[in-house]
Amino acid sequence: MQARAAFLFRQRQLHRPSFARQLTPVRSRLRHLWLLSLLLSACATQPAYGPLPLASAVDLDRFMGDWYVIANIPTFLERDAYHAIERYERAPDGTIATTFTFRKGAANGPLKTYHPRGFVQDTSTNAIWGMQFVWPIKADYRILYVSADYRYTIIGREKRDYAWVMARTPVIPDADLADLIARLVAAGYDRGAIRQVPQPR
Repeated sequence: MQARAAFLFRQRQLHRPSFARQLTPVRSRLRHLWLLSLLLSACATQPAYGPLPLASAVDLDRFMGDWYVIANIPTFLERDAYHAIERYERAPDGTIATTFTFRKGAANGPLKTYHPRGFVQDTSTNAIWGMQFVWPIKADYRILYVSADYRYTIIGREKRDYAWVMARTPVIPDADLADLIARLVAAGYDRGAIRQVPQPR
């Protein structure tokens, strides 16, 4: 009887998912966020082409809400992103609660969601933030441009490695997109690296 009980116990242990295997997706997600934070913060050197032009003043209350990513120079997490949306909300502690969602690989691909937190670092203009995916790293995040009606914005970084052109609607006129991309190029970005992000029409 004892031998049979021992045999059944071993069988249950063999077929039970181990705690380590259960943690694998969590570890993978944390590793991706850690790598992204390192990549975004690895540019402490000052570029040769001078400071990045910034929006002269950003009204944070008007800036909050949903922004559709129309075009970008993507990080590795979003290279095959569809229907990307960035949402900002002012938190009681003064930070910016951020939700970034997209479909991975296709319009009906798996939904990916990230929750970085923004820290306004230049309160005179509100145009320079630190974006924190993993504590304590705050990645460079700069508002290059926001239209007077807060329909369009351009986000960049001092190193000119990543950028995001965003709008309040998923589709914008071609002429407006061309103007926004021209602003990025004038700021020192490589036109060939900018890609459009598929959005629902």
